[in-house]
Amino acid sequence: MSTNCISIGEKESPVSPHSEEVISPTSEKVYGEGECASNDGDAIFVKGEPVIATGRDVSFYLVDPRDDGDPALTFRSLFIGTIFACLGAALCQIYAFKPVQVSVSTVFLLLLIYSVGLAWAKFIPRRSSVEGTRFERLGPILEFFNPGEFKIKEHAIATLVASTAAQGNTAVLNFAVQRLYYNTDVNAITAVLATFSTSCFGYGLCGLLRPLTVYPSEMVYWLNLPTVTIFQSLHFDTTANHKRMKLFWLAFAGMFIWEIFPSYIFPLLNGISVFCLASQHASPSIQNMFTNIFGGTDGNEGLGLLSISLDWQYITSAYLSLPLIQQANCWVGYALCYIILAVIYYSNVWNSLTFPMLSTSIFSSNGSVYDQSTVFGSTSQLNQTALNEVGLPYMAGSNVWANITANLSIGGLLAHCICFWGPYLRDTLRNSHSDIRSDPHWKAMQRYKEAPFWWYIGLLVLAFFSALIVIFKGQTTLPWYSYIVALLLGTFVTPFSQLLFARMGNGIATNQLMKMVGGAIAPGRPVANLYFSMWSHDVISQSVGLAGDLKIGQYLKIPPRVMFLTQVWGTILGAAINYVVMVSIVNAQRTILIDPNGTNVWSGQVVQLLNTDAITWSLAKELYGPGGRYFIVPLSLLIGVVPTVIQWFVAKRWPTIGPVKVDSIILPIIYACSAVMSSGTNSTITSSIIVGLVSQFWLRKYHPGWFRKYNYVLGGALDGGAQVMIFILSFAVFGASGVPRPFPAWAGNPAKGNVDYCNGNGALS
Repeated sequence: MSTNCISIGEKESPVSPHSEEVISPTSEKVYGEGECASNDGDAIFVKGEPVIATGRDVSFYLVDPRDDGDPALTFRSLFIGTIFACLGAALCQIYAFKPVQVSVSTVFLLLLIYSVGLAWAKFIPRRSSVEGTRFERLGPILEFFNPGEFKIKEHAIATLVASTAAQGNTAVLNFAVQRLYYNTDVNAITAVLATFSTSCFGYGLCGLLRPLTVYPSEMVYWLNLPTVTIFQSLHFDTTANHKRMKLFWLAFAGMFIWEIFPSYIFPLLNGISVFCLASQHASPSIQNMFTNIFGGTDGNEGLGLLSISLDWQYITSAYLSLPLIQQANCWVGYALCYIILAVIYYSNVWNSLTFPMLSTSIFSSNGSVYDQSTVFGSTSQLNQTALNEVGLPYMAGSNVWANITANLSIGGLLAHCICFWGPYLRDTLRNSHSDIRSDPHWKAMQRYKEAPFWWYIGLLVLAFFSALIVIFKGQTTLPWYSYIVALLLGTFVTPFSQLLFARMGNGIATNQLMKMVGGAIAPGRPVANLYFSMWSHDVISQSVGLAGDLKIGQYLKIPPRVMFLTQVWGTILGAAINYVVMVSIVNAQRTILIDPNGTNVWSGQVVQLLNTDAITWSLAKELYGPGGRYFIVPLSLLIGVVPTVIQWFVAKRWPTIGPVKVDSIILPIIYACSAVMSSGTNSTITSSIIVGLVSQFWLRKYHPGWFRKYNYVLGGALDGGAQVMIFILSFAVFGASGVPRPFPAWAGNPAKGNVDYCNGNGALS
């Protein structure tokens, strides 16, 4: 396309915030020397290369519309996808019980599947190998098992089955909460039906909404672009594949071997703190303070300030992918987190000194674990007399702050979406039809039969009645009418969340909001609150994730009907495998999972938080109402709106202040990151910042060619090596299904105290 350079000082139309330069949607870009716009206004070119700034740029310049018409759904793609779905779902559930929650890398899955697919195509006999021989009649059978070259669509189907199964689902964790805190063993059929219903209801909604939230060019789902890029690079740019795959396997093998050291043999490497090592002979009060501030290797040990971690399983490749501006917003949140959590604890706000500095559990006023079994009994419903005797529960100050920031984020992101991104949502709603017609990927998909709407409606009906079975036959304590309200609420929010996530790369974390509504509708019923949140928030999150997969299918030209079957199959697999792994871990590690601190290997912080939220929001009137000790938490929903509105007015008057673009400050991200250290293992923060700077600043800026070719491949390999080793260690020595086998004690794996030698707070007692 010819271009027409414009003079310096002319301004560009507002663009999406997800370009390589991460331009905010309300910013105005002044072109420098060598920059120009295409003569039809479609894109900006710099030195002959388009700057990817909008969804239209992605469709026309970044993602190749090529379609070779190769088969997608084959025995090979489904078999490989199913095998790796088992691995992905198991890993997902294992990390739900780790001190740091980590998602299973889709890049890792696709690269591993690619290698297996190539080996399958090469070594499994083909039809051509028997043609002209007496075994020629076996040709159709051999072709069924090995249809030939492993191409992009088979690769994509196998990966999407695996990644769909590897998506987390709160439903399974709800069953863990019931097992740990309410002595309720939900049977497998009920568990799978509940998980299936939330996932498939979300998928049904995203299918009905796909003309609005998937088909248009501006519906990009920016976080999926690395995945799409790697798919097309592997299959369309074959000359560079050898080096990419060599790097992948070298890095995978290196990290696979290395991970055994920080996670098992030498856990001190998970958090090296000079301050902790230097405090061995300090007074007890100094050791306690150093543990709270600088310790962070064990679960809920401390804030981990300036600790260096060499354990990749907790660092992850997320920091190789997230734009630097987003990470920078988080860094501001981290700095605030260190200060705010320390101030809350040492100034004894909310009686914090009585409880651990970091915890997601609930406590009695004297600091002991709260006796919820007496208050809620065998029926999981409030006994007012027992509550009067036991008293209301307390939360650690860090957990209160985490709840506050959750609501600040919701209010702030709503305000940010309306003030800064409102025009883009309006344009999307107005122009979606014309945008669809002009999209080259949508046009290419017209050769395939569409999945009819009645398929998705049928899925909604099936999911609805599956959940009703759970309501009436399971141990949910949720009234049927509350279930209807939860679904209606989730259905109402879903299209907005999809639009925001698709266009802007950000969504609204609504789980806190759903718990508030659930507490109002079903007071005194903590288990009911768990399920209300599941059938409202989980429907939204599943819908957003599956809609992103549908967009991958459109970019890669996967037939819509094949996508439908693929995602339903992956959903069913994930529901079953997650449940089986959860039961195994909960049964084997029950004592650790209900311990407010946990260990550096296992932690119940996620299920503890789910239980804490369920308990406290079921007592919303007493705890969160006017006059309640935590009234600031719901009030934060409104407070979060105000700073963003002020920021918007400032941005209108002063778009930049010094070197900072005002609209590049995303307050909801800062709020969320200012509570990151409120629980779990915190020794990885400094290392994650270093990784982000190396990748998104140094490599991206000074070695862009290497970055484009190898950055995401390297990240997937490192994630894969670490996660596969953790999968093996979890069942071999960490006790995921039985008795743990700890490594013998030595200086790098002390027998007593915290592994980073921050031994305050009674760690040696």
